[in-house]
Amino acid sequence: MDFTQFKGVILDLDGTLVESNGVWAQIDKDFLGERGFAVPDDYGKVVSAMDFQQAAVYTKQRFALSESTEQIRAQWRDMAAWHYANDIAAVKGAPEFVRALHTAGVKLALATASHKELYEPVLKRHGMYDCFDFFATTEQVQRGKGYPDIYLFAAQGIGAKPEECAVLEDIIEGVQAAKLGGFTVGARLHEHYIKDREHLLDAADFCFDDYTQFHP
Repeated sequence: MDFTQFKGVILDLDGTLVESNGVWAQIDKDFLGERGFAVPDDYGKVVSAMDFQQAAVYTKQRFALSESTEQIRAQWRDMAAWHYANDIAAVKGAPEFVRALHTAGVKLALATASHKELYEPVLKRHGMYDCFDFFATTEQVQRGKGYPDIYLFAAQGIGAKPEECAVLEDIIEGVQAAKLGGFTVGARLHEHYIKDREHLLDAADFCFDDYTQFHP
């Protein structure tokens, strides 16, 4: 895949650029465990396509929690912040890939459900932050990653049309939504969403395990 054919590349963060899925799985376990709940099998899958506010509302309602949605969100951010600043690894080859695209003049946008206080430190620590031209979060658009909104917003932010951009994602909802929006879509495959593997293979234009297989 020659990514220099695109005017822009739009990248998801969690599970696509950095290996943070395990951190969030542990946060779910710890957060719900403190309140006497086991993590339901479908919980992580359901909230993965939501922004923080939607996930907090959903969690509060599903488990009848007494905390406000802002208290829930604040605790999640506090639980995650140290890991993003200190120990979440980059996907193999991702920093080199991002820097190479930036050097080649390809516009880069981030499309993430994570807040700036999470994505900024992890991208800076891996030398990728300054390569991005635009940062889009799901809280800036009307709907979550089950819809094309965030990818269209990110494309607009870098001054490109959907057909001029590639989107890289790891969740099936994001892949399908970006395809619906008119983008070329690559799916990053990993064990966290192993049950969706066949769906990702079918839905995406191309799939990859890490970035070492690409030559920007």
